[in-house]
Amino acid sequence: MAARTSAGPGYRDAVARLSTAQKTSKGAPAYSRYINRRLGRYLAALAHQTGLRPNQVTAISAVCTFSGIATAVLAGPGPLAAIVIPALLILGYALDSADGQLARLTGGGSPAGEWLDHTVDAFKVGSIHLAVLVCWWRFFPLETAWLLVPLIFQVAATVHFVSTLLMDQLRRGNRAHHGTLVAGDGHSSALYSLAVVPTDFGLMCLVFFLFAWPAAFVGVYSALCAATVAFLLLALRKWYREVKAWN
Repeated sequence: MAARTSAGPGYRDAVARLSTAQKTSKGAPAYSRYINRRLGRYLAALAHQTGLRPNQVTAISAVCTFSGIATAVLAGPGPLAAIVIPALLILGYALDSADGQLARLTGGGSPAGEWLDHTVDAFKVGSIHLAVLVCWWRFFPLETAWLLVPLIFQVAATVHFVSTLLMDQLRRGNRAHHGTLVAGDGHSSALYSLAVVPTDFGLMCLVFFLFAWPAAFVGVYSALCAATVAFLLLALRKWYREVKAWN
């Protein structure tokens, strides 16, 4: 029997099955919701056809992502870097979505796989803005005070990542206790997805297309930092009030 190609019936069937098995869109920012999940769907179907396992997809995602981050530190700004870095980051982020989708498709999800996925995400969130900091220090003609921007961004991104994971776990526990939907379950509107796009790692990937133009990169990156901090301050207040209401 001839082997199935990636464009054959098996691939199309996998894509169709994945399109009906997506996780909730609640809280998902626009790029992750409308673009990255779709890219991940196609990559998950391709991985299924080639026999890859979810943890292997996670590993490939990590290689792509950290190669992009390392390139920003080692190569500095330039036209080639402005293509290579975002391409690696975008591919890595799409594969980050693909591993979970592949697990749902094959029924091969496990606590170990979920732990690995979140651990890689933690390293990613904990390193990308430090990479920007080192890059600015090495290659960008900036006053020292500007180095505070990636430091602030790093703190905000880390707090947002941890708080989001914690809220997800607390909501699951509260839902299991009460047996009903609570705030944070269900779906978010398209308008909300656009409003929270500053927190989207996918948008951070796209910003690196400006890497050939340091002034533009610094300006957009700094604006994104300010928007992320503003969102985080509002979100922390909302989440605290939500959890307090469960008492």
